[in-house]
Amino acid sequence: MLDAATTAQLKAYLANLRRPIELVASLGSDAKSADTRALVEEVAVLSDKITARFDGTDARRPSFAIRADFDDAGQPRSEAVFAGLPMGHEFTSLILALLHVGGHPPKEDAELLDQVRALDGPLHFETFFSLTCQNCPDVVQALNMIAALNPNASHVAIDGALFQDEVERRQIMAVPAVFLNGEPFGQGRMDLAQIVAKLDTGSVARNAEKIAAKEPFDVLVVGGGPAGAAAAIYAARKGIRTGVVAERFGGQVLDTMGIENFISVSHTEGPKLVAQLEQHVRDYEVDVMNLQRAVGFRAANGDGLATVELENGASLRAKTVILSTGARWRQIGVPGEDEYRNRGVAYCPHCDGPLYKGKRVAVIGGGNSGVEAAIDLAGIVAHVTLIEYDSILRADAVLQKKLRSLPNVTIHVSAMTTLVEGDGNKVTGLVYRNRDTGEDHTVPLEGIFVQIGLVPNTEWLKGAVALTNRGEIEIDARGETSVEGVFAAGDATTVPYKQIVIAMGEGSKAALSAFDYLIRH
Repeated sequence: MLDAATTAQLKAYLANLRRPIELVASLGSDAKSADTRALVEEVAVLSDKITARFDGTDARRPSFAIRADFDDAGQPRSEAVFAGLPMGHEFTSLILALLHVGGHPPKEDAELLDQVRALDGPLHFETFFSLTCQNCPDVVQALNMIAALNPNASHVAIDGALFQDEVERRQIMAVPAVFLNGEPFGQGRMDLAQIVAKLDTGSVARNAEKIAAKEPFDVLVVGGGPAGAAAAIYAARKGIRTGVVAERFGGQVLDTMGIENFISVSHTEGPKLVAQLEQHVRDYEVDVMNLQRAVGFRAANGDGLATVELENGASLRAKTVILSTGARWRQIGVPGEDEYRNRGVAYCPHCDGPLYKGKRVAVIGGGNSGVEAAIDLAGIVAHVTLIEYDSILRADAVLQKKLRSLPNVTIHVSAMTTLVEGDGNKVTGLVYRNRDTGEDHTVPLEGIFVQIGLVPNTEWLKGAVALTNRGEIEIDARGETSVEGVFAAGDATTVPYKQIVIAMGEGSKAALSAFDYLIRH
C-alpha cells in the first residue's frame, strides 16, 4: 500500500509516539478489506509502540480503530476510527490520528486544546467524507483530535463512496457531513476552533470580550484570502501594528481543488496554499482573529479611527482599513435551490461528486469551472447534463473539445434553469426553458452542481463605501476606496480578472498605499 519513500517518512513521524497504541481492524472478505489489512500491517511494523489485531467486531467493514490509554475496564480513553481506507487527501489525517492518539501534542493553541479537554460528553462523532474532497481532511483531523484528547469523545471517519447503503439511508448528499450522537451536527468545512465554538457556546462571549479590549491597529485587514494575507504581510513588514479579522482564513481558495496557474508553482491545491499563506502571515507580528464575521463599518470620526463591527458584538478600531472580503459561489436563484441545498444541490463537484456514482447529474454553467466540473463528474456518474444560459459555451477551447468527446454528456445552450424539483427529501430533477423557443423541459436527475461564478461579500458595506451595481467595491489604481484611509483589494473589488495571483498583487498594493497614507497623515 505504501511506497518506500512514504514508508520512510511515516516511520520518522512515528518516532514521536509517546505511548503504545493498538490498531484493531474489522475486515470482510472483499478487496478493500484486503487493502486495509495490508495498510494496518505496514503501519504496525514501523514502530515498536504499535500493535495490530484483526479481530474487530465493528459492523462497518473494512474499518480500523486507533486506540490508546486504556482504563481499568480495558476501554480506551483515546480512540479514532477509520471506516474505509484513509488514502489520498485523508492520508495526512491517518498520520495525525496515529500521532495524537499516541500522545504527541497537537500543534494548536494551548487555550483551545484546554477547551477540548474540558468538553462534557458523551460526544460520539461520525463524519462522512470522500477521498477527493479537499474540505474533508480539516474536519476529520479536528474531530480525531477531540477524540484523542477527550475521553468523553469518539470519532468515526466514514468513506461515503465505500458505504453507499448507509449514505442512502441517512440521506447524505454532500460531504463532509458530521453527525453528533446520531443527529446532524455540521455540513462543510470546519476547523477545530469552529467545532469547539459550536460545542462550547460560552466561547463566543469570551472571544468578543478579548477582541473588544484590543488597542487600535495601524492597519486592520478585513478578510483572510490571498489578498488579505498579502496585505497583512506587506503591512507587518513595515513594522506597523497589523491585524487580520476573517470569517474563514483562506476564503474561497479553501474550496479550490487544483491550482496550476500560480506563477512558479506548477501545481498546488487550495488547502495547501492556504496553510502556507497562514504560516507566512504568522511569521510576522500579525494579530490574526479568525472565525470573526464583520457586519458593520463606520468611517473615522474626530479621533481618526475607523470602526469595524463584528457579529459577536465586539468592535475593532484602526487608523487604516483594507477590505479584502472576497467572494462566494453565485446561486441560480430559482425555486427549490435553497430547499434542496446539500440534498442534491451542490457547489463543489470535487467534494460531493463521489456521492453520485452511477447517478444522473446536471452542471449549471458553461464557463471553465462548469465544463471542468462536467468533465470530472463524467468519469464518476452515469450521465451529465450541462446547462448554459448563453448561446455558446464560454470555456477554453481545449476544455470544450474534451467535454464533447465524452459519451455520457449532453449539452444544452440557450437554456435557462427555472426550477429545482424534489420529493421533499432530495432532488429529483430540474426544469429549464429553451430561450429560443420558450419551451420548458424537465430533466430527471439526482444531483445539480452550480458553477456560475461569484458574488462579492460586500452586503455589510452598503452605504459605507461606494459599490457598483454588482456589489463590487470601487477602487482606484492605488486601491483607494471612496472613504479616506480605507483601501480594498481582491475579488470583492472592481479590479478585473478574479485570480489568486492578481488578488495577492492587489493586496500588496493596498498595504503599501495604506502605509503611504499613514506616513503622510
